[in-house]
Amino acid sequence: MAADQGEMSPIEMKVTRQIEYYFGDHNLPRDKFLKEQLQLEDGWVPLETMLKFNRLKSLTSDISVIVAALQKSKTGLLEINDDKTKIRRSPDKPLPEINDEYKDALKQKSVYIKGFPLDTTLDEIQEWLSGKGSIENVQMRRNLERQFKGSVFICFDTEESSKEFLQRSDIKSFKDNEMLVLSREDYHAKKAEERRNMKAETKAKSKQNKEQQQKDAEEKEIGLLLTEQTGRLLKFSGELNNVSREDFHTLFSGHGKIKWVDFTRGAKEGTLLFDGNAKEAFEKAKEAKGEDLKIKENSVTWQLIEGEEEKEVLKKIVEAQQESMNRSKGRGGRGRSGGRGRGGRRGRGGRDQGRTQYQGKKTKFDSDDEDAPAAPKRELEDADGPAAKVPKTENGS
Repeated sequence: MAADQGEMSPIEMKVTRQIEYYFGDHNLPRDKFLKEQLQLEDGWVPLETMLKFNRLKSLTSDISVIVAALQKSKTGLLEINDDKTKIRRSPDKPLPEINDEYKDALKQKSVYIKGFPLDTTLDEIQEWLSGKGSIENVQMRRNLERQFKGSVFICFDTEESSKEFLQRSDIKSFKDNEMLVLSREDYHAKKAEERRNMKAETKAKSKQNKEQQQKDAEEKEIGLLLTEQTGRLLKFSGELNNVSREDFHTLFSGHGKIKWVDFTRGAKEGTLLFDGNAKEAFEKAKEAKGEDLKIKENSVTWQLIEGEEEKEVLKKIVEAQQESMNRSKGRGGRGRSGGRGRGGRRGRGGRDQGRTQYQGKKTKFDSDDEDAPAAPKRELEDADGPAAKVPKTENGS
């Protein structure tokens, strides 16, 4: 198609841009209807058929205007037949092969712009872009409800054109809105960083929530102990030679069940937590084994713990249970300590002498038991779609 050297009118510019978009590299490969038309007559499409596209029809329904506009185009993309009733894409400009090399080149010559008011139209964006470079396609980005998101991808004819556009000083604002302008590559890098940060924040928040839930559970547990398990602590002291935690279980066997033994082998004092009244268990043991109630022939001083001291000891026991469970989980265990306190056969205490340690299982105290966005769908700009089953395919999708 020989190009007319006359200047295009505003309407002719819009008509040319729209039709060349239909036959362009971005739209034609995915336009099922138009590809079907190309198979009918060696690539020729009647202009009457083109007028079924709503956006073109909204610009003009006068075929002579379309012909005049295309004759002035300098792109060489389209041809007009002799009787000026049909057009086709020039055989000298075949569609590119959609391979990785093509996709990479497309990315290199594309630009991302954000900041347009949500009611902005395609015509307003194209008018704003007029004179700012040779643009092949404008993609208005939309959400799932088909609402404009205020951002676009612009594809230029060459990578150099996109770089020149990024250096312009007149693209920083649109109708007093500050614009974010990035190369498409930088945009994808930015979205990837945002996703990484969001993932890290979500992970941190999840960890924080888990820790808070654990803390709340511990506080609740401590509260239950303080209200339901008073009178269950018995303190002991003396020269406890060769005494282990098992020996305390043996001493009180049949008189009271011990839930927890706070004792390190070699130490001179410790505490027993009973599953029941400590005083009753103590009196029964004395009645059965003697008033002085020795352990392995060692004299022992026994004392019931009450009042504020009892509250503090119970609180430490709960905290020690949780700490012990966490250590076991950290070693890949199941968080089970056996509930026998410290210094017995299940936990030799030679190295721990002098350190305050607690072991056990939480709660029970039982002795025996962690946009590169997808390819955008076609966008339909300012159109209701072509009539007579013609699929929507408008510039800017």
